[in-house]
Amino acid sequence: QRERDRERRVNVQDSCSPPPHPRLHSPPPSSPPQPPPAKYGGRHTVALLPGDGIGPELTGHVRDVFRCACVPVDFEVVEVCASAGDTASLQGALSAIRRNRVALKGNIETNHNLPPAHKSPNNLLRTSLDLYANVIHCQSFPGVQTRHQGVDILIIRENTEGEYSNLEHESVSGVVESLKIITRRNSLRIAEYAFKLAREWGRQRITAVHKANIMKLADGLFLQCCKEVASGYPDITFDSMIVDNTTMQLVSRPQQFDVMLMPNLYGNVVSNVCAGLVGGPGLAPGANYGRDYAVFETGTRNTGKSIANKNIANPTAMLLASCLMLGHLGLHSHASLIRNAVMVTMNEDRLQTPDIGGSGTTAEVVEAICNLISIENCTEPRH
Repeated sequence: QRERDRERRVNVQDSCSPPPHPRLHSPPPSSPPQPPPAKYGGRHTVALLPGDGIGPELTGHVRDVFRCACVPVDFEVVEVCASAGDTASLQGALSAIRRNRVALKGNIETNHNLPPAHKSPNNLLRTSLDLYANVIHCQSFPGVQTRHQGVDILIIRENTEGEYSNLEHESVSGVVESLKIITRRNSLRIAEYAFKLAREWGRQRITAVHKANIMKLADGLFLQCCKEVASGYPDITFDSMIVDNTTMQLVSRPQQFDVMLMPNLYGNVVSNVCAGLVGGPGLAPGANYGRDYAVFETGTRNTGKSIANKNIANPTAMLLASCLMLGHLGLHSHASLIRNAVMVTMNEDRLQTPDIGGSGTTAEVVEAICNLISIENCTEPRH
């Protein structure tokens, strides 16, 4: 039976192979983890963590689109429980990602009302797998009306330390110390990554975001490491900006930024601001790279709990994150096919969800994307 299933998958893949498309221009890691070799007739297996809130419905739509596009990817679905005391599901997710080396995930809820000993599953995934580079490309979409146009910012965030080090304690009653860890090793590593990636993308300028005027040792070390690495890249202009001024500059004139490099917490804040500038959390995809593993998700990492199961969530960010994943796996024609269909639906057909001014439902947007893919593949449109 297993051999028959395997032959059937191969036959389906061969009969549904999409026409060639231009390679998807997605951010590769500067020291990329090698994608796992394809198995079972050229198919890849990827860990899928649906997460909470809108995560399950959006990852479900990704699977629908992949089936329509005949993408040679099989998902190993792993549910992660966000409740306190449940470590087994997280360990299962880590095992699945280590086994497959690539994952697509929805955000997992972190309840701040749980006991202090409970750590964010999202953070534990990133630190346990050493996914040190978070990359988000925030770019204006011609079909989305926003205050600013012409935004094209590449955000590179150190993903494993800083204020997210999970080191807190109450030294005496009423006095809490939360440790911000900045290391020379990790600062040099993320700076080297950023400059290599900027050169690969043909970018001209990197801005390091910091608060070294106040945190002279911690942010001072990060800034010094950035300067050291910058000296080896004379073709790329390097400057720096204090984080509070950065947020003001972003909302007033975001076009001045090219590549932004920053520690963990500032990256979280800036990436959310930039996503808002181009239309909101439903549009920006994100990628997390380490030496051995890669995990793809929406750029802003919010669960969207308030709109879950209402059929109004914007599927764009999750679909674009899946395209980044396909590019990482070397499935560039499939990635380009899906991405082009997403762009045409949003920018040309103007079928959009309410968050960006439209009246379409999630299902209607996904169905339109699938119909475009079916037409491109010369198959019957989906009804």
